[in-house]
Amino acid sequence: MRLAVTGREGQVAASLVEAARGRDDVEVVAVGRPALDLARPDTVFAALEAARPDIVVSAAAYTAVDQAEDEKDLAFAVNATGAGKVAEAAARLGVPVIHLSTDYVFDGTRDGAYVETDPTAPLGVYGASKLAGEAAVAAANPRHLILRTAWVYSPFGKNFVKTMLRLAGDRDEIAVVADQWGNPTSALDIADAILHAAARLGDDRNFAAFGIYHLAGEGDTNWSGFARHILDTSKAFGGPHAEVRDIATSDYPTKASRPQNSRLSSAKFAGVFGWQAPHWREAVGRVVRGLGGSETKQALSA
Repeated sequence: MRLAVTGREGQVAASLVEAARGRDDVEVVAVGRPALDLARPDTVFAALEAARPDIVVSAAAYTAVDQAEDEKDLAFAVNATGAGKVAEAAARLGVPVIHLSTDYVFDGTRDGAYVETDPTAPLGVYGASKLAGEAAVAAANPRHLILRTAWVYSPFGKNFVKTMLRLAGDRDEIAVVADQWGNPTSALDIADAILHAAARLGDDRNFAAFGIYHLAGEGDTNWSGFARHILDTSKAFGGPHAEVRDIATSDYPTKASRPQNSRLSSAKFAGVFGWQAPHWREAVGRVVRGLGGSETKQALSA
C-alpha cells in the first residue's frame, strides 16, 4: 500500500515516514513544496498523480494561529481551498483521502469531551479556515476520513514539548496557562492510527463508515500539567528541567482566542477501527526519551 502525504515538513508527515520505515507492507511518499503548494491549486493534481498513491493523507496546513488573524486570505487558501483540491485530486485518482483537522473548530464552552456531532463554532480565523476545509474535503471526495486532533507534538518540527525543553535549558521557572484543557496528542500515534485506518480502507473496498472522527491522546490535562510532565520526564532522563508556574489565559494575551476546553472523545474512532491512542503521559515519555542523549541539542533546535 502506497500513501502520499502532503506537508513534507510537518509533524504528521515526518511521523508517517518514520512509522513506515523498515516495513514492507506500506510505503509513504511525502509530497510538498514546490512540487505541491496548497496556495497554488494548479500544482496539486500533478504532484499527487506522480506519487501514484493508494490513499492520500492530507496533512499540509497553515497552522500559525495568531498570524492567521492578519493573513485570513492565505489561511483560507491553504486550509480550505487547498485542502479541497487535495481531496478532489484523490477523487480523480480514484482513492480515499484522510484529512487532518483540529479541535479549534469548537469554541471550548462544552462541559466534558466533544463528540463528532457537537455543533462547531470556531473562535478565530485558523479554526474557521480548518472548518471550511472539512466542508471542502467532504464535498470533493465522498471517500473521506476527516480526523480532528489536538495539541500535537512529536520529535519533529516546532511544538510545545520541544519549546518547554528548550526554555528549561535557559531558565529556572516557566509560566504556563492552567485554564485551558485538552488532550496532548503525539504525531507518532497519529501516524500509527492513520496506517491502521489505511489498512482497513485497503482491505475493505466497501468500507461504509467514511466521515468525521476525533483522534486524540487518551486522558486530558491543562497546558501547565502538560508542561510539568514533560519537564519531570526530562529530569528523570537527565535532561533539562524547570519549575512550572500556573497562570491564567488573561495573563498571557494572544491575538487569536483559544478554546478553554479542547477535550475530544475518540470513542467513535476506537469503535470503528479498533485502535486507541495510549495515555498522553505514556506518549510524552516516548517523545521526551527520543529527544534525549547526545542528539537533544540538535533536535530541540530543529
